[in-house]
Amino acid sequence: MKRREFLRQSGAFAGFGMMGLAGCAKKPVTAATGATAPTLPFYDRLPELVPIRAHENRIFRTTVCLRPFRAAGPRLEVEKVGDKIVSHNYGHGGSGWSLSWGSAAVAVENAMKASNGDKDIAVIGCGALGLTAAITAQREGARVTIYAKERPPYVRSARATGSWTPDSRIALANAAAPNFGDTWEKMARTSWSMYQSYLGMPGNPIEYFDQYYMRDFLMDEPEELKMKPVPESQHREFARYADRISDIAAASEDMPAGSHPFPAKTVRRSSTLLFNVADYSRQLMNDFLIAGGKIETVEFHSPADLAALPQKTIINCPGYGGRALWKDESITPVRGQIAWLIPQPCQPYAMYFSGVNVLARRDGIVVQSSMLGEASGWNETDETPHMDEALWGVHKLQWLYAGMEKMKTGRGKTA
Repeated sequence: MKRREFLRQSGAFAGFGMMGLAGCAKKPVTAATGATAPTLPFYDRLPELVPIRAHENRIFRTTVCLRPFRAAGPRLEVEKVGDKIVSHNYGHGGSGWSLSWGSAAVAVENAMKASNGDKDIAVIGCGALGLTAAITAQREGARVTIYAKERPPYVRSARATGSWTPDSRIALANAAAPNFGDTWEKMARTSWSMYQSYLGMPGNPIEYFDQYYMRDFLMDEPEELKMKPVPESQHREFARYADRISDIAAASEDMPAGSHPFPAKTVRRSSTLLFNVADYSRQLMNDFLIAGGKIETVEFHSPADLAALPQKTIINCPGYGGRALWKDESITPVRGQIAWLIPQPCQPYAMYFSGVNVLARRDGIVVQSSMLGEASGWNETDETPHMDEALWGVHKLQWLYAGMEKMKTGRGKTA
């Protein structure tokens, strides 16, 4: 779709802000039939969802992140490199932010045990895993120096979608160790507990939000916007552990027809955590520095470079950089791209439909396109933004809103 044609069509949505997208009346009425629709308890009814202005000229940046996936799960063991004790903490796939505090607890405990309680600690890396490991070590009484080539907002983890996804590409079901599920659960629960302490802080670094999952649409999808079929060779069975923590996360619920504005037969709503990564990273940096932490700009090319560090105990959190630094071929890059739309003043919410993940964050509206679903970006190392991929997601969002408008005016298909 050409830019001029896209802008012409998107003008149809200019009035959405006045119309509203959620039926908040006590007795919602279906636009297509005029019949009274099933209702939810008043405390469960959808708030008015501010529509996202899905214009391609509102894309203010496009970022790419390489997720470090390991089939067996994150590397969390200790090894001796020369006279150094190295506690590894990398390879979390799409779960780095979500598991960071729990993973840090494991890595710091491993480091302290292996070094007989050494309190002078070096941390390699200044992303999600490095910052949380450094702060965790400080809370154990350690003096911590972070060594990193980059720091936020330039680290790869600063380009993450920012949602609670603790088992997203965390391991392959047939490759993870039998006891990894126990380790994962402990990390997830530790992280979840820590995140509650950031709720309500200035800048909303962590907050709850509602997600809406849609499928079985009531209108036809244009051929150019359909997801691509996944080749049989790219099918993988990822490990799933979410059921192990179902007691701490709110259960998703089916939304009855007429109780939501979406043009789909199947809509599920869930409430989960959102990371406003820009503010949250700044909070972590401030916490670390206020506690006496130091950061030095260093680039490591091989394990031999660690010999120059004055510390004997090292917590290694290089993210995808661990593949080159440690010659770790068990790391598979999984490319993820985000088109960022200008943020809008609204309560954050998220939608997932037909290969598009949308998060209305306060620091930018995330539009992530996954044309192949979970197979998207597998073993791709290209960190160059692809504009066609970005526009595909924005156009899909426009298509969704067009269907919502039809349902609102009674011109859409009914189930």
